[in-house]
Amino acid sequence: MNFDLQELSGTFSVTDVVAAMALSFILSTMIGYVYRYTHRNVSYSQSYVQTLVIVGMIVAMIMLVVGSNLARAFSLVGALSVVRFRNAVKETRDVGFIFLAMAVGMAAGSRFYTLAAVAAVVISAVIVVMYKFDWFALNVQRQVVKVQVPAGEDYSSDIRDVLIRYTSEFELVSTETIRGGALTEVFYTVRMKKGTEPSDLVTALQERTSGQRVTVLTGYDTTDL
Repeated sequence: MNFDLQELSGTFSVTDVVAAMALSFILSTMIGYVYRYTHRNVSYSQSYVQTLVIVGMIVAMIMLVVGSNLARAFSLVGALSVVRFRNAVKETRDVGFIFLAMAVGMAAGSRFYTLAAVAAVVISAVIVVMYKFDWFALNVQRQVVKVQVPAGEDYSSDIRDVLIRYTSEFELVSTETIRGGALTEVFYTVRMKKGTEPSDLVTALQERTSGQRVTVLTGYDTTDL
């Protein structure tokens, strides 16, 4: 019995389908485990990792369908253009993993099996090495200071006086009104002086801002806000 599917597409057979789907699944699963192993922040999502595997396999299937048929490729682009994604990617490196899963799926679906396997292994190894040796880390810990003050009153000089006393450097990030304009919320990035505790900074700021809410986020550059 002939299981050849060339009469439907003219480009692939059942063996091609099985090989592409199996390889894209194996490599995408490996990428998912690499992502889980190297993930540091608090926003880990099991759904996102599962999506990486799904994306890799779907892209492989798309590449099998498209093959070398330009008309089919353009029609597929038109069909996919109606898809809209609303979820924001919380971390920049997540985008890289999405592209990696897509690239592996494209290579497997195009039947470049060796390229897909070698590229996935090499890039995953690079990711693990960067994670292990903490490449490009900035050895300066900064904090985010969020201060709420009554609207209509200028507390900027009082806040700056406190920041000068407790921090070695600071920078105003944003100012916005909240609670229908009743309060103004200002954000600073700061670097605490040695021997200074965040609680001391909070207490000093509250004394200058009529006891309004003050929040210090420590280690914001390694966690998700």
